[in-house]
Amino acid sequence: MSGIIGHTLYAILGGRAAAQRKLPIAPLIHRHFSSYLCGAYLGCDIQTMPEAICVQTGEEVGYGTAPLEKSPITGGEVKPWTLTFEERDYRPREIHRLFYGRSHLVFGWIPAERKLAIPWDHLPDYVAMTIQDALELFEPGERKLAYLFGWVAHIVSDSLIKSVQPGITLDLLDGKYTPANRPIQDLVSFHQIGREEFGLNWKNLLSDLADTPVEEIQLHYMRTGRPRGLLGTHFPDGWAIDQTELLRRVLWENRRYQKIRNPRLIKQYELKKTNSGWECDPELSLRTGGLSYAEMVELADEADFRHALWQMGEAIGSMFDQIVQRVPDLQNLFDHTQPSWKEITRRWSS
Repeated sequence: MSGIIGHTLYAILGGRAAAQRKLPIAPLIHRHFSSYLCGAYLGCDIQTMPEAICVQTGEEVGYGTAPLEKSPITGGEVKPWTLTFEERDYRPREIHRLFYGRSHLVFGWIPAERKLAIPWDHLPDYVAMTIQDALELFEPGERKLAYLFGWVAHIVSDSLIKSVQPGITLDLLDGKYTPANRPIQDLVSFHQIGREEFGLNWKNLLSDLADTPVEEIQLHYMRTGRPRGLLGTHFPDGWAIDQTELLRRVLWENRRYQKIRNPRLIKQYELKKTNSGWECDPELSLRTGGLSYAEMVELADEADFRHALWQMGEAIGSMFDQIVQRVPDLQNLFDHTQPSWKEITRRWSS
């Protein structure tokens, strides 16, 4: 499944929670909302790259680390996709092993590096130091800070939806986060909440997200390059000095391939009008055990999916609050003018 729909919606809810709490970073992230939302997806999921190449068409297909036996375009043969960098080929699984834990911090590390994981109660401190380093060591500008808070939204939401941390109450179809219920979560998020309640034009939103530039601060918070700043002082272990340029290439690749994925995802999530009502893509229905779209919406309502989303937004807002308290410079550094939701989403309105 996409991942990007869920994480984008979680980040939107986290941003709204920050505004309701009157946190000083709320106007900041809403002024740079595309970068914030990009951080909430590509700020962590470095495996966003092809898994294979369709032999017949030559097109890149699949999603890195998810096995693909046949082309989704032709149903025919596929061959492995590799990232070539400095005369070496990397498969997506290898990129995942190298970098996934470094972006997710609290989980996802390979066994040999598990000691580098950040305890959950140390996460606000780690992020606060990253923000201070961003202010003192990197070029001026708000955009990178919006990206950082998007990254935090991903760590929090991934930890909660995957039960790494408690805080989300959801029993939908067969659990909280399963292959069978993910299509339900994504479709309801895409249509019922994203389109109908928030009025989002997902095509434009995802396009703008993928168009945002690579942020150098991501290489710092993933501990590549030489240790420096507060992170280098307080978290001196595990810096991958020789992987900076490879990671920079991976981050560029993430954005390049997301631009290819976007129209495919939009097409997959579209509903079709039938005599019996709106129906979703047959493959998505098959993954849920054959449920119709109406049945998916009914199950989501019965499981109180919206309450789980509210919990997610509040958890993200709470983490933002803890971080802001640790970085006094965030209190007075920025313009506190809050753009309206209409202004923020003018290009993203359905």
